[in-house]
Amino acid sequence: MPDLKRILLVEDSKKDVELTLAALDQYHLANEVVVARDGAEALDYLWRRGKYRSRADECPAVVLLDLKLPKVDGLQVLREVKGDPRTKTIPVIVLTSSTENGDLSEGYRLGVNSYVQKPVDFDQFRETIKTMELYWLMINQPPPERAIGAN
Repeated sequence: MPDLKRILLVEDSKKDVELTLAALDQYHLANEVVVARDGAEALDYLWRRGKYRSRADECPAVVLLDLKLPKVDGLQVLREVKGDPRTKTIPVIVLTSSTENGDLSEGYRLGVNSYVQKPVDFDQFRETIKTMELYWLMINQPPPERAIGAN
């Protein structure tokens, strides 16, 4: 069985973090989940800065990205991830409560791999997380690994 790569969850809502982690746990997905509470922390994680300086240099398997974040918003995080050759192939799923067509259009313009509106109902939310993670972690064939430190 291949090594399980990390999931980067970028979410400032404690409730949504708990719901997402509970949904992943319920379906026994064993991938480690790293939670970034704002866009700046997500970028620090990806670029191995600050408290993440000594983390392993592999990219996460997938990024679950909220849009409405403190410090650096989700669209800016997406812009930086997809604008850098070291990270542009990381699958990024926008998981947001935003219903704004502008966010949807801009997300796809910037290269998001999937845009999912968070369901309000817990059971629907759990099913959405299960479906997304099974697809992106088990079914999808990712490109060859490219470490953050690679040129």
